[in-house]
Amino acid sequence: MSAHAQRVPIIDGVWEYMTTVDHKRIGKLYLIVGGFFFLLGGMEALLMRWQLMVPNNDVLPAQLYNEMLTMHGTTMIFLAAMPILFGLMNAVVPLQIGARDVAFPFLNALGFWLFFFGGILLNSSWFLGGAPDAGWTSYAPLSLVSPGHGIDFYVMGLQISGIGTLLSGINFLVTIINMRAPGMTYMRLPLFTWATFGASVLILFAFPALTAGLLLLMFDRLFGGGVFSPDVGGNAHIWQHLFWIFGHPEVYILIFPAFGIFSDVISTFSRKRLFGYTAMVFAILLIGFFGFMVWAHHMFTVGLGPLVNAIFAVATMAIAVPTGIKIFNWLFTMWGGQLVFSSAMLWSVAFIPTFLIGGVTGVMLASAAADYQYHDTYFVVAHFHYVIVGGTVFGIFAGLHYWWPIMFGRVLHETMGKIVFWLFSIGFNLTFFIQHFLGLWGLPRRYFTYGADEGLAWGNMVSTIGAVFMTAATFLFIINIVYTALSERQRTTYDPWNGRTLEWSLPCPPPFYNFEQLPLVRSLDPWWQEKREGRYEMTYAEPLADIHMPNNSLLPLLMSFGLFVSAYGWIYHSTTGWGLYVGIVGLAFTLGCLLTRSLKDDLGYTLRKEQLEKRTKP
Repeated sequence: MSAHAQRVPIIDGVWEYMTTVDHKRIGKLYLIVGGFFFLLGGMEALLMRWQLMVPNNDVLPAQLYNEMLTMHGTTMIFLAAMPILFGLMNAVVPLQIGARDVAFPFLNALGFWLFFFGGILLNSSWFLGGAPDAGWTSYAPLSLVSPGHGIDFYVMGLQISGIGTLLSGINFLVTIINMRAPGMTYMRLPLFTWATFGASVLILFAFPALTAGLLLLMFDRLFGGGVFSPDVGGNAHIWQHLFWIFGHPEVYILIFPAFGIFSDVISTFSRKRLFGYTAMVFAILLIGFFGFMVWAHHMFTVGLGPLVNAIFAVATMAIAVPTGIKIFNWLFTMWGGQLVFSSAMLWSVAFIPTFLIGGVTGVMLASAAADYQYHDTYFVVAHFHYVIVGGTVFGIFAGLHYWWPIMFGRVLHETMGKIVFWLFSIGFNLTFFIQHFLGLWGLPRRYFTYGADEGLAWGNMVSTIGAVFMTAATFLFIINIVYTALSERQRTTYDPWNGRTLEWSLPCPPPFYNFEQLPLVRSLDPWWQEKREGRYEMTYAEPLADIHMPNNSLLPLLMSFGLFVSAYGWIYHSTTGWGLYVGIVGLAFTLGCLLTRSLKDDLGYTLRKEQLEKRTKP
């Protein structure tokens, strides 16, 4: 066979993923790109810990440290954690509700490509004069006076990727509301689907505030506006309000899917129905509601006044109540269960104490008077990471181990998975637990060095050693992925965990149309119910019939690329003669793609029932 003939399948595969609108393939794309940015953000964190390992270190100069710090936070939150969670949502939610795809497959693909090009745009700043340097929050007026174009890349990159996130959130909302299988009532939805629903509602209401703030910051920096500049009558506090109206719900956008993952995993590996299902659902709704009521607890020290601070302090502490309900329900689910400590279960069990520490320190920070001491110290850094890493990242690892067979038809190697868990967990606690004390001892956040006589050296050394453990765990996880992909021993075809929800009623991996017949859901754990009654395929709600499928399309990629090109033009329009033209041409290209999509009748295609794969029973 010629070299050209050998390359064709690869080219076809790349083209398939560039044009796909299949939720399962889009989920894999999110995982791949989000995983890349996770490694990038992790390396930035490791360099920061290297700089802080000993006093008066000079590994990173002050300016580069500021850029590393800004890009680490921005990358991990916007380009790593959220996309990986979106990958799991895409791979699992339609299967859990008995749907053949999401409601808007084209928008689903557009959301991914907007995120992709937004992330590439933001990180290209490293090679074009310097990355953003005003912290992941980019507080004005600091972000207004930052030299170069780093903040401009931050503004444009997050706007593009944020639009993609907003589209994806709307898509999941419509999917869950409209595309549930017959019998799948709201109170029969798996907890991961409920968590996706809650996160999508938060996205719908939170991201417009961020988009508005970024738009105003763009006008301030690129077009001479004065919204946030006190020098011309603006108000820098407006940026803080807009950012945190988005920023605090963002924490729950990240943690809700993890809550859902832990609920499904703990129920499966305890061999029990989830304890207090109804209370868990209402706890998600209550946490989401309170999440919008507490944004100003990030601003206790800006001078809002004692009454405002007191109101936000009480509202913040109230979030602990529904969160505590969830903690106890997970514990009661395990109580008396037949526990199986798989890798996914280990991550889920370890989440409870780590997230509890994050929650307790959150209540400490909710006290406005105490917050004056904690604010802008490493105590806040430790709290935040115990919530996001101890919650979201632990959830991501649990979800990847649990649903890897659904996505790839293989089971990740369990022994390697458990080694990764112990390395990462030990490293995580070494890194961040000591930072509570570093903050109480007076180490401010965002400082790039400290003196030898401040008594902070050994704490920072311990923290850096922990970061090395986490790095080793991450690379061992990559080795596990490669080994699993190459080893036939890791292949599975059917329900490896003895699961309870609908996705496990399908082969591993599922066919591209998911269900040849829509299932009939008769209980909270429909697949478990069928197996208890001695059936190893779902009861169907319809006869076997033709299936309508959407066509692939290159337009989502092209539309996103047009905005990507346009952004460079607007960033450089004031310093180059070509910038304005590039900005206009890029926008025109995107609008042309949008017009093409609007005027073209894309009716999809029909998959004949004779073409459907007949499922093999286990």
